[in-house]
Amino acid sequence: MPTISSHSSPAQSQCNSEQFTEMVARSPSRAVAVYCAASLGKQKVFQAAALSLGYALSVDKRPLVYGGGNNGIMGVVSGAVSKAKGKVTGIIPDKGNGHVTAQAVSEVLDEAHRDEIVVNSMHERKVEMARRVGAFIGLPGGFGTFEEMLEVITWNQLNIHNKPVVLLNVLSYYNPLRELIKNGIQEGFINPRNEHLVIFVDGPADHKEHETFDWGKAALEAIDSWQYEKSKILPFHWNKDEDSSDLTNVKAEMNGTPPMLHALKATNGWLRKVWHVRVRSRV
Repeated sequence: MPTISSHSSPAQSQCNSEQFTEMVARSPSRAVAVYCAASLGKQKVFQAAALSLGYALSVDKRPLVYGGGNNGIMGVVSGAVSKAKGKVTGIIPDKGNGHVTAQAVSEVLDEAHRDEIVVNSMHERKVEMARRVGAFIGLPGGFGTFEEMLEVITWNQLNIHNKPVVLLNVLSYYNPLRELIKNGIQEGFINPRNEHLVIFVDGPADHKEHETFDWGKAALEAIDSWQYEKSKILPFHWNKDEDSSDLTNVKAEMNGTPPMLHALKATNGWLRKVWHVRVRSRV
Protein backbone atom coordinates (compact mmCIF):
# COMPACT_ATOMS: atom_id res chain seq x y z
CA MET A 1 0.00 0.00 0.00
CA PRO A 2 1.24 3.53 -0.76
CA THR A 3 1.96 5.71 2.24
CA ILE A 4 1.78 9.41 2.98
CA SER A 5 3.83 10.49 5.93
CA SER A 6 4.49 13.68 7.84
CA HIS A 7 6.18 11.94 10.73
CA SER A 8 5.74 12.98 14.33
CA SER A 9 8.65 12.66 16.71
CA PRO A 10 8.61 11.39 20.28
CA ALA A 11 10.97 14.20 21.25
CA GLN A 12 8.17 16.57 22.18
CA SER A 13 9.56 17.67 25.54
CA GLN A 14 11.54 20.56 24.09
CA CYS A 15 8.31 22.14 22.85
CA ASN A 16 6.58 22.30 26.24
CA SER A 17 8.26 25.51 27.38
CA GLU A 18 7.67 27.37 24.11
CA GLN A 19 4.61 29.40 23.12
CA PHE A 20 3.12 28.56 19.75
CA THR A 21 0.59 30.35 17.61
CA GLU A 22 -1.70 29.37 14.76
CA MET A 23 -0.38 29.85 11.25
CA VAL A 24 -1.71 32.50 8.90
CA ALA A 25 -4.86 31.77 6.92
CA ARG A 26 -4.65 29.18 4.16
CA SER A 27 -4.32 30.30 0.57
CA PRO A 28 -7.46 30.18 -1.59
CA SER A 29 -5.39 29.43 -4.70
CA ARG A 30 -5.80 26.05 -6.39
CA ALA A 31 -2.62 26.51 -8.40
CA VAL A 32 0.35 24.27 -7.60
CA ALA A 33 4.04 25.02 -7.97
CA VAL A 34 6.06 22.02 -9.09
CA TYR A 35 9.81 21.90 -8.47
CA CYS A 36 11.83 19.32 -10.36
CA ALA A 37 14.87 18.65 -12.52
CA ALA A 38 15.80 20.09 -15.90
CA SER A 39 17.18 16.62 -16.70
CA LEU A 40 15.36 13.31 -17.08
CA GLY A 41 17.36 11.20 -14.66
CA LYS A 42 18.44 7.63 -15.26
CA GLN A 43 15.18 5.86 -14.44
CA LYS A 44 12.05 5.95 -16.62
CA VAL A 45 9.93 5.90 -13.48
CA PHE A 46 10.80 9.56 -12.83
CA GLN A 47 9.26 10.54 -16.16
CA ALA A 48 6.24 8.34 -15.45
CA ALA A 49 5.69 10.09 -12.12
CA ALA A 50 5.94 13.48 -13.82
CA LEU A 51 3.37 12.47 -16.46
CA SER A 52 1.04 11.20 -13.76
CA LEU A 53 1.33 14.44 -11.82
CA GLY A 54 0.77 16.66 -14.86
CA TYR A 55 -2.34 14.74 -15.90
CA ALA A 56 -3.77 14.82 -12.37
CA LEU A 57 -3.28 18.58 -12.08
CA SER A 58 -5.15 19.14 -15.33
CA VAL A 59 -8.03 16.80 -14.50
CA ASP A 60 -8.46 18.43 -11.08
CA LYS A 61 -8.35 21.89 -12.70
CA ARG A 62 -5.31 22.94 -10.72
CA PRO A 63 -3.11 25.36 -12.71
CA LEU A 64 0.58 24.50 -12.88
CA VAL A 65 3.17 27.12 -11.99
CA TYR A 66 6.74 26.11 -12.75
CA GLY A 67 10.16 27.36 -13.80
CA GLY A 68 9.30 27.77 -17.47
CA GLY A 69 11.56 25.33 -19.32
CA ASN A 70 10.93 22.35 -21.56
CA ASN A 71 13.93 20.25 -20.60
CA GLY A 72 13.94 17.22 -18.36
CA ILE A 73 11.28 16.36 -15.80
CA MET A 74 10.24 20.01 -15.87
CA GLY A 75 9.23 19.69 -19.50
CA VAL A 76 7.48 16.37 -18.94
CA VAL A 77 5.22 17.84 -16.26
CA SER A 78 4.35 20.99 -18.18
CA GLY A 79 3.84 19.04 -21.39
CA ALA A 80 1.44 16.64 -19.67
CA VAL A 81 -0.63 19.51 -18.28
CA SER A 82 -0.71 21.28 -21.64
CA LYS A 83 -1.64 18.11 -23.53
CA ALA A 84 -4.59 17.62 -21.19
CA LYS A 85 -5.59 21.27 -21.85
CA GLY A 86 -4.68 22.40 -18.37
CA LYS A 87 -3.40 25.84 -17.43
CA VAL A 88 0.39 26.34 -17.33
CA THR A 89 2.31 29.41 -16.20
CA GLY A 90 6.07 29.49 -16.61
CA ILE A 91 8.10 31.96 -14.57
CA ILE A 92 11.40 32.70 -16.31
CA PRO A 93 14.22 34.99 -15.20
CA ASP A 94 15.82 37.59 -17.43
CA LYS A 95 19.29 36.49 -18.54
CA GLY A 96 20.82 39.58 -17.01
CA ASN A 97 21.18 41.69 -20.14
CA GLY A 98 17.82 43.42 -19.97
CA HIS A 99 15.96 41.01 -22.23
CA VAL A 100 15.16 37.33 -22.34
CA THR A 101 16.82 35.34 -25.10
CA ALA A 102 14.78 34.01 -28.02
CA GLN A 103 15.61 30.46 -26.95
CA ALA A 104 14.22 31.02 -23.47
CA VAL A 105 11.00 32.46 -24.85
CA SER A 106 10.60 29.61 -27.34
CA GLU A 107 10.94 27.11 -24.51
CA VAL A 108 7.83 28.60 -22.94
CA LEU A 109 5.75 29.37 -26.01
CA ASP A 110 6.12 26.19 -28.05
CA GLU A 111 2.99 24.63 -26.61
CA ALA A 112 -0.58 25.83 -26.24
CA HIS A 113 -2.19 26.72 -22.92
CA ARG A 114 1.01 28.29 -21.60
CA ASP A 115 1.60 31.75 -20.25
CA GLU A 116 4.98 33.27 -19.53
CA ILE A 117 6.00 35.77 -16.90
CA VAL A 118 9.46 37.30 -17.09
CA VAL A 119 11.13 38.44 -13.86
CA ASN A 120 14.43 40.16 -13.17
CA SER A 121 16.20 37.49 -11.15
CA MET A 122 16.11 33.96 -9.76
CA HIS A 123 15.05 35.36 -6.39
CA GLU A 124 12.06 37.15 -7.92
CA ARG A 125 11.21 33.98 -9.79
CA LYS A 126 10.85 32.06 -6.52
CA VAL A 127 8.75 34.79 -4.91
CA GLU A 128 6.47 35.03 -7.95
CA MET A 129 5.94 31.27 -8.01
CA ALA A 130 5.13 31.14 -4.31
CA ARG A 131 2.69 34.05 -4.49
CA ARG A 132 0.62 32.41 -7.21
CA VAL A 133 -0.01 29.01 -5.66
CA GLY A 134 -1.69 27.28 -2.77
CA ALA A 135 0.64 24.27 -2.60
CA PHE A 136 4.06 22.97 -3.62
CA ILE A 137 5.07 19.58 -5.01
CA GLY A 138 8.61 18.34 -5.44
CA LEU A 139 9.61 15.61 -7.87
CA PRO A 140 13.18 14.23 -7.87
CA GLY A 141 15.73 16.88 -8.77
CA GLY A 142 19.11 18.34 -7.93
CA PHE A 143 20.50 21.28 -5.98
CA GLY A 144 17.92 23.75 -7.34
CA THR A 145 15.01 21.50 -6.41
CA PHE A 146 16.43 20.89 -2.94
CA GLU A 147 16.89 24.60 -2.32
CA GLU A 148 13.44 25.58 -3.57
CA MET A 149 11.64 22.93 -1.54
CA LEU A 150 13.53 23.69 1.66
CA GLU A 151 12.86 27.40 1.25
CA VAL A 152 9.07 27.04 1.04
CA ILE A 153 9.18 24.68 4.03
CA THR A 154 11.07 27.39 5.91
CA TRP A 155 8.47 29.97 4.91
CA ASN A 156 5.86 27.75 6.58
CA GLN A 157 8.03 27.66 9.69
CA LEU A 158 8.35 31.47 9.65
CA ASN A 159 4.58 31.91 9.13
CA ILE A 160 5.11 33.73 5.84
CA HIS A 161 2.57 31.39 4.30
CA ASN A 162 0.51 28.33 5.22
CA LYS A 163 0.79 25.96 2.30
CA PRO A 164 1.36 22.20 1.99
CA VAL A 165 4.76 21.06 0.74
CA VAL A 166 4.68 17.57 -0.77
CA LEU A 167 7.67 15.49 -1.84
CA LEU A 168 7.05 12.58 -4.21
CA ASN A 169 9.46 9.98 -2.88
CA VAL A 170 9.83 8.07 -6.14
CA LEU A 171 12.18 5.08 -5.70
CA SER A 172 12.78 6.43 -2.15
CA TYR A 173 14.71 9.32 -3.70
CA TYR A 174 13.99 11.64 -0.79
CA ASN A 175 14.70 9.16 2.01
CA PRO A 176 18.08 10.79 2.75
CA LEU A 177 16.33 14.15 3.22
CA ARG A 178 13.81 12.59 5.57
CA GLU A 179 16.65 11.10 7.59
CA LEU A 180 18.44 14.46 7.60
CA ILE A 181 15.32 16.10 9.07
CA LYS A 182 15.05 13.38 11.71
CA ASN A 183 18.70 13.84 12.60
CA GLY A 184 18.17 17.60 12.87
CA ILE A 185 15.39 16.96 15.37
CA GLN A 186 17.45 14.44 17.32
CA GLU A 187 20.37 16.88 17.59
CA GLY A 188 18.16 19.79 18.62
CA PHE A 189 18.37 21.91 15.45
CA ILE A 190 14.79 21.33 14.24
CA ASN A 191 11.78 21.59 16.52
CA PRO A 192 9.86 18.30 16.60
CA ARG A 193 6.64 20.19 15.87
CA ASN A 194 8.02 21.25 12.50
CA GLU A 195 8.58 17.77 11.14
CA HIS A 196 5.04 17.82 9.75
CA LEU A 197 5.77 20.89 7.60
CA VAL A 198 6.76 18.59 4.76
CA ILE A 199 4.72 15.60 3.56
CA PHE A 200 6.46 12.61 1.98
CA VAL A 201 4.45 10.49 -0.47
CA ASP A 202 6.22 7.14 -0.56
CA GLY A 203 4.21 5.13 -3.06
CA PRO A 204 4.08 1.33 -2.97
CA ALA A 205 6.56 -0.57 -0.81
CA ASP A 206 7.61 -2.54 -3.92
CA HIS A 207 9.63 -0.20 -6.15
CA LYS A 208 8.65 -2.29 -9.17
CA GLU A 209 5.18 -0.78 -8.86
CA HIS A 210 6.38 2.83 -8.86
CA GLU A 211 6.32 3.19 -12.65
CA THR A 212 2.59 2.44 -12.83
CA PHE A 213 1.61 4.06 -9.53
CA ASP A 214 -0.71 7.08 -9.71
CA TRP A 215 1.66 9.66 -8.23
CA GLY A 216 -0.55 12.52 -9.34
CA LYS A 217 -3.59 11.30 -7.44
CA ALA A 218 -1.47 10.58 -4.36
CA ALA A 219 0.07 14.06 -4.52
CA LEU A 220 -3.31 15.78 -4.62
CA GLU A 221 -4.57 13.62 -1.76
CA ALA A 222 -1.53 14.72 0.23
CA ILE A 223 -2.34 18.37 -0.47
CA ASP A 224 -5.91 17.84 0.69
CA SER A 225 -4.66 16.14 3.86
CA TRP A 226 -2.79 19.28 4.99
CA GLN A 227 -4.34 20.38 8.29
CA TYR A 228 -4.22 24.15 7.89
CA GLU A 229 -6.14 24.95 11.05
CA LYS A 230 -4.06 22.66 13.26
CA SER A 231 -0.62 23.86 12.22
CA LYS A 232 1.13 25.82 14.95
CA ILE A 233 4.50 27.52 14.83
CA LEU A 234 6.48 30.08 16.81
CA PRO A 235 4.68 33.46 16.93
CA PHE A 236 5.95 35.16 13.78
CA HIS A 237 3.38 37.53 12.28
CA TRP A 238 4.72 39.27 9.20
CA ASN A 239 1.29 40.46 8.11
CA LYS A 240 -1.20 39.38 10.75
CA ASP A 241 -3.75 36.75 9.74
CA GLU A 242 -2.86 37.03 6.05
CA ASP A 243 -0.90 34.72 3.83
CA SER A 244 2.03 37.02 3.09
CA SER A 245 2.99 35.12 -0.04
CA ASP A 246 -0.47 35.04 -1.62
CA LEU A 247 -0.95 37.03 -4.82
CA THR A 248 -4.52 37.85 -3.76
CA ASN A 249 -3.13 39.90 -0.88
CA VAL A 250 -0.57 41.80 -2.89
CA LYS A 251 -2.63 45.02 -2.63
CA ALA A 252 -2.19 45.01 1.13
CA GLU A 253 1.13 46.79 0.86
CA MET A 254 3.20 47.98 3.77
CA ASN A 255 4.88 51.32 3.09
CA GLY A 256 4.69 50.56 -0.62
CA THR A 257 6.26 47.10 -0.26
CA PRO A 258 4.25 43.93 -1.09
CA PRO A 259 3.76 41.71 2.01
CA MET A 260 6.03 38.90 0.79
CA LEU A 261 8.96 41.22 0.10
CA HIS A 262 8.28 43.03 3.37
CA ALA A 263 8.46 39.70 5.20
CA LEU A 264 11.74 38.78 3.55
CA LYS A 265 13.22 42.20 4.33
CA ALA A 266 12.08 41.86 7.94
CA THR A 267 13.74 38.45 8.16
CA ASN A 268 16.95 39.84 6.71
CA GLY A 269 16.92 42.75 9.17
CA TRP A 270 16.34 40.39 12.09
CA LEU A 271 19.21 38.15 11.00
CA ARG A 272 21.56 41.15 10.70
CA LYS A 273 20.60 42.31 14.18
CA VAL A 274 21.15 38.86 15.69
CA TRP A 275 24.49 38.51 13.92
CA HIS A 276 25.60 41.94 15.17
CA VAL A 277 24.73 41.00 18.76
CA ARG A 278 26.61 37.71 18.45
CA VAL A 279 29.71 39.39 17.02
CA ARG A 280 29.73 42.03 19.75
CA SER A 281 29.39 39.33 22.43
CA ARG A 282 32.62 37.73 21.19
CA VAL A 283 34.67 40.92 21.35
